[in-house]
Order: sequence, then structure tokens, then C-alpha cells
Amino acid sequence: MTTRKLVLLRHGQSQWNLDNRFTGWVDVDITEAGRQEAIRAGELMKAEGLKFDCAHTSVLKRAIRTNFTALDVMDQLWIPVHKTWRLNERHYGALQGLDKAETTAKHGEAQVKIWRRSYDVPPPAMDASDAGHPANDPRYAKLDAAALPGTESLATTLVRVLPYWHDQIAPQLKAGQTLLVTAHGNSLRALYKYLNNVSESEILELNIPTAIPLLFELDADLKVKSHRYLGDPEAARRAAEAVANQAKAR
Repeated sequence: MTTRKLVLLRHGQSQWNLDNRFTGWVDVDITEAGRQEAIRAGELMKAEGLKFDCAHTSVLKRAIRTNFTALDVMDQLWIPVHKTWRLNERHYGALQGLDKAETTAKHGEAQVKIWRRSYDVPPPAMDASDAGHPANDPRYAKLDAAALPGTESLATTLVRVLPYWHDQIAPQLKAGQTLLVTAHGNSLRALYKYLNNVSESEILELNIPTAIPLLFELDADLKVKSHRYLGDPEAARRAAEAVANQAKAR
């Protein structure tokens, strides 16, 4: 049976990753360090011998630029790239733009961990009249306003991501295509949970590091045969640990 290959790639370090702010759907670009991470991701995928048939990204520039940069390194810029809001980061509601450590100092580490990492508890919602609400963003103007979130939990992020998986990504994989999905920590956590049938309690502790390709090998029914980070496993572990520590009070 032919093995299907899928790579999940979180975007490189963004400016608000560096500033330790809740980002969500805010369209923040990657830093120079993030660009170097994306270059390294491309080098790792090239060394693995991956030949992609197409790529999928969110509509946020940190994912788009990471995807472009990695494919450029691989000399695969010519492949089709599909952009969708369904792969956007989880919407962090009223927390968007706030400093993570300051928010922890104010509300306590336990509460912020629930907002960041619980499965089904969303942060406080952003008011629909807020200029930052997606209903007021032209890139979502053609979507049903009722579908645009003012906040999301990981559970509702998964509900948002899964239709795109079933309608677009899964059929391409079943057709034998090799795919790159460049997105965000929580939209990729949602896919990881679905693919690996991870429990709601276990997903709480899963952190996906920036710009380290996560290679899945799937069978013809898209059941996971194996998955691993490319490159040094210890480097991936340390990077994931750094993500987990972002919201600790200073």
C-alpha cells in the first residue's frame, strides 16, 4: 500500500511571539528569526526528499510567508497553494494583543492555562463592534457573519478546521498527493488531535514548536502509521517546552 505523506508546519516566530502577546486572528508578520526558522524548515524538508503536490495555508501572513519561504528553499514555489480562513489560528477573543505574562500575573496561571490550553473553555469574547473582530475585516467579507468567531476554544477550532480537512485535504491525500499544511499552533493542534485520536485531557499538554516540520505517514484510509518532527528530536522538545512556558508570570 502506498504511504501518504502530510507535513504540518507551524509558522516561524512572529513579532507577537517575540513580544509574548496573544495573537489569534491578528495579522502579524514573522520576524527575521522567524524567516530563518522557515528557511531551516525548508532545508529539513528538502533533506527528507519531500516533493509536495500542493500546500494549504491560513489567510494570515505569518503562515503565508513561512510557507512561501520554505517552498522557496525547496525550489517548489510552483506548486498550487490554497489559502483558507479555516486554518487560521484560534481566535483569542478579548485576550488578543495582551501580554501573556502580564495576563497571567493579573488572572493567575491556572486561569490563563485554561484559556490557552483547555479543550472547550474559550477566552472572554471580543465584541462584534470591535474594529479587530473578523466581521469588520475585508478578507472575511464574503463569509457568513454568523460563522466568524469572537472567541474560540480548541474544540470550536476543531469544528472549524474539520470541514476543510474532509472537503479538501483528505481527498487529495487519498488521491496519493503529498501535502504541506502551514498554519498555527492551535489549528494544527486540532488536526493533531483528530489524526491521532488524542484525548481532551492529553491535548492540554501538547505544544507545537514554530517552524519544525511534523511529518505524518498515513495509510490508504488516512490512519496514522507514524509521525515525527524532522531534524533533532531534542531541539523539537526544547522548542515545544518554550511554547508551554510563554504564559508563565515573570
